[in-house]
Amino acid sequence: MRYRFIEAEKACFPVRLLCRILHVSRSGYYGWRERPTSAHHQDNRRLEVKIRSLHRASRHTYGSPRIRDALRDAGEVCGKHRVARIMRQAGIRAKTVRKFKATTHSKHSHSVAANLLALRFHRQSD
Repeated sequence: MRYRFIEAEKACFPVRLLCRILHVSRSGYYGWRERPTSAHHQDNRRLEVKIRSLHRASRHTYGSPRIRDALRDAGEVCGKHRVARIMRQAGIRAKTVRKFKATTHSKHSHSVAANLLALRFHRQSD
């Protein structure tokens, strides 16, 4: 995280100063830049692509448990926390759809409310 910050801010500030402020060695920063990405990180990127396609195919309704089940059906081996973390970091969220709830009960035995204002509505003819 610190190295990424240095990478982002090196255009505005000297690397030496940023490393001193963040308490990291310059050799550690340059080593991080030259080091290839880990196999785990590459695997996470590959999983993220699959997760995005499954999420899109589900019309954005699948959360991490369903995505994990779909990945397992496709032959991928991954845990629920890993899928949830990848989805969270990628900003992938399931749409929550509320169920329809009828709020009007028209088949009741109560009387219709009285017209206390005695208003009469007439349609105007053109």
